[in-house]
Amino acid sequence: MNSYYALFNDYLTNQKANSANTRESYLRDTLYYLEYLSSIGVAPTDVDEPIIQKYVDHLHQLNRSPTTISRNLASVRCFYKFLIFRGEMDHNPAKGIKLEKAEKKLPQVLSGEEIELLLAQPDVTEPKGCRDKAMLELLYATGIRASELINLNIKDLNLRSGVLYCRGSKGVRSIPIYPSAVVAVSDYIYRMRGLIIGPESGNALFVNLNGGRLTRQGFWKIVKSYATEAGITKEITPHTLRHSFAMHLLENGASVKDIQTMMGHADISSTQVYVQLLDNHVKQVYNDCHPKAKLG
Repeated sequence: MNSYYALFNDYLTNQKANSANTRESYLRDTLYYLEYLSSIGVAPTDVDEPIIQKYVDHLHQLNRSPTTISRNLASVRCFYKFLIFRGEMDHNPAKGIKLEKAEKKLPQVLSGEEIELLLAQPDVTEPKGCRDKAMLELLYATGIRASELINLNIKDLNLRSGVLYCRGSKGVRSIPIYPSAVVAVSDYIYRMRGLIIGPESGNALFVNLNGGRLTRQGFWKIVKSYATEAGITKEITPHTLRHSFAMHLLENGASVKDIQTMMGHADISSTQVYVQLLDNHVKQVYNDCHPKAKLG
């Protein structure tokens, strides 16, 4: 099983269309799948469609979310494409598995007041808090993904012009940064970053207290801890700030097309979900506030 995992890792690394985040997810899911096969005594090359279905049922029994199960199945399909590529399989046993379509959940967003509360939590008088303040401000200022945030290098910022250059597999997006975020990031770079960098820091913009590049998991914990300190009861992840960025721009008159460009959505339908969210919000305000609606 371990040899399959290592070879699959090499295969994914050579597939340039896959982002680092996608590779990480595929590898994690495939490792779990291989462990499942080992537990039932079946080799990967002996798997048929009923076994894949049993694996999906197993994930349901573990109360995995529909999104997680869908991603796991995509990872398994990719794993069998790899085995077909190696000539060890002549078909993909996961290809015919269908999942029930889950109702699309609208994203969670923070209000302007909640954003201000969250941004006020870090203690900027010490290195960690100064770094955290810069990260939170930059994430809300630009709407980039958490994975894009932690992959930033110092050269990706032009603080004088107030622009962030977000580099991805499909090119570079230039995103403006509002002045208070520029101040927060400048304060971190010029006053505190030098106190926590180490030999492995390189050009990484945000580093952990051991001097290495900050991880997604580490940043997720940072966001959760500050949300708790702020007394925000909503379920918050780093992506919540991305959703809030888009929603607040839309509320204040930005076009869906411009938001799509800033967020790096390949398909505008990904951006249009915020229009639905705004419509729902307006309807709720109407029902709560219009005297005739309240009577109903």
